[in-house]
Amino acid sequence: MPKVAQQNVVRPREKRRGVRLNSQVPVSIEWESPAGAQRAEQARTRVVGPYGCLVVLPDELELLQEVQVKNLATDRSNRAVVVWRGNRRSEGWELGIALIQPELDFWGLEL
Repeated sequence: MPKVAQQNVVRPREKRRGVRLNSQVPVSIEWESPAGAQRAEQARTRVVGPYGCLVVLPDELELLQEVQVKNLATDRSNRAVVVWRGNRRSEGWELGIALIQPELDFWGLEL
């Protein structure tokens, strides 16, 4: 089980894995609400890496919330989990999402 370092951060490891690239990839984030309803929001990533991304969504998701990330540019999907929740901005919540068993070319970019 990952350690909770702060109230809004889950750190499974001390060091980040892989490189990061500022990139606006169109994605769809799908999840189940606490009431059991299926939800989905389209967004653009702010940062991508081989193991996850940073997105801004209007909805506030909980840490460790399981989601499905669909890369709308490549039509690929991957299971994922919310591992970081940042500040609320005018367009929504900053969320760090870790891909579960990602394909290394999931983003369609050279990382």
